[in-house]
Amino acid sequence: MVDVIRLLGIRDTPLSVDEVLGAVEDHAAGGTAVFVGTVREQDGGRPVTLLSYSAHPSAEEHLRRVAEKVAADHQVTALAAVHRVGDLRLGEIAVVVAAACPHRAEAFDACRRLIDDLKREVPIWKHQVFADGGAEWVGACE
Repeated sequence: MVDVIRLLGIRDTPLSVDEVLGAVEDHAAGGTAVFVGTVREQDGGRPVTLLSYSAHPSAEEHLRRVAEKVAADHQVTALAAVHRVGDLRLGEIAVVVAAACPHRAEAFDACRRLIDDLKREVPIWKHQVFADGGAEWVGACE
């Protein structure tokens, strides 16, 4: 299973879609699905001016467990997931996940499971600052 989990990380530097794609490149894969999460300009109808992500020191361990479960439940040839922490501006990449599988349907399923479980189980929190001066914390760990 270690062979299929090619890249995992919680980083305070900009994320690269190309790096994630390169990590999951595999000649046994007939399909690769990628999800890129970016900072959007509003949430709940309120304009967002800034986002800041914080992670628990154990977040990468949780991320590995999530990836291992996805690998165990899907016929993946490669998985990768990276999440950003720190202050992010509108349009910046907050998270990139990818799954490579022998067939496209399974790649889509594995990629969706990877991002959904990451959001649900990895202790990463989002602090949103709104244009009206308000702010809120949102638990990415639902």
